[in-house]
Amino acid sequence: MVFFRGQFSDVVEWEEFRDDMIFWKWSNKEIKKGSKLIIRPGQDAVFLNGGRIEGIFEDDGEYDIESQIIPFLSTLKGFRFGFNSGMRVEVLFVNTKEFTVKWGTKNAINIPTPSLPGGMPIRANGTFNFKVNDYMALIDKIAGVRKSYLVEDIKIRITAILDQLLMKWITKEGKDMFNLQANAFDISKGIQEDLDMQIMGDGMKITGFQIMSFNYPKEVQDMITKTASHGMIGDVSKYQQVTMTDGMASGKVSGSGTASDMAGMMMGMNMANEMMKNMNKNQSDGNQAQFNQQNQSNQNAPSSQTQTGDKQMPNFCPNCGQKTTGANFCPNCGQKLV
Repeated sequence: MVFFRGQFSDVVEWEEFRDDMIFWKWSNKEIKKGSKLIIRPGQDAVFLNGGRIEGIFEDDGEYDIESQIIPFLSTLKGFRFGFNSGMRVEVLFVNTKEFTVKWGTKNAINIPTPSLPGGMPIRANGTFNFKVNDYMALIDKIAGVRKSYLVEDIKIRITAILDQLLMKWITKEGKDMFNLQANAFDISKGIQEDLDMQIMGDGMKITGFQIMSFNYPKEVQDMITKTASHGMIGDVSKYQQVTMTDGMASGKVSGSGTASDMAGMMMGMNMANEMMKNMNKNQSDGNQAQFNQQNQSNQNAPSSQTQTGDKQMPNFCPNCGQKTTGANFCPNCGQKLV
């Protein structure tokens, strides 16, 4: 026992911890008697021997390897022989938190659209989330040959295929090119599923994908904004009035002098024109109503002549002026009436 008291007691811990590090491998060759294991919050410690998982420890704290760790490992020779010699083993420390990564398209993506033969150039940005969920796959594909792995490594891999996925899900089912934000949820959901398939085999999972905004070229964005403004106001003359009012309120048209006077005069002329249009319209509507009423009265007025069959009989004799009695001849002078 004196021999072991003189040995150096190693501390097994994540020595190069970084918040953006996904895993880090403790690469010392031997764990000696009296060694301690330190697991900090948000970390798991995976003991490996020959590339094989011997045990996974998830609770944070400080542990005596000989008494608290070795009994729970599966096949290590140090445990079989009473830990009387140095034990060769690797410890993989894994960051268990969910990582959030910002992304953005480096170049505009030309989305095919019938209105633009060359395609609609669109940029997008947002975030995605991922975490480690399968240690066996992580060790087989990445940790077996690397000492550490960073979030930047995942970001490079994701953004390399993100342009293709954006084009795939934007063009799917004929999305409105001028209102992509309304379909952002469906587009994000489809991309998340595809990305998850890409990294699932490496022991990681995409837990979220968000599109914060789509960005159009300035000319297209100006057109969309102007169209939306017209739609909200619904009247070009009112739009002009609101634009002029906004200009004066913002200081672009303000103060006294020629510019302000001209702006006021233009607003007054526009308002006067609108009032005249309304007055003319009201007068025209009144004249039309009066004409319709007169026409109706004429149609309802009694006729000054009496009809007999298809011929009209005069009420007075055209020869002598005697009032007729409905006969075919005048009773005074005998003039034929019909």
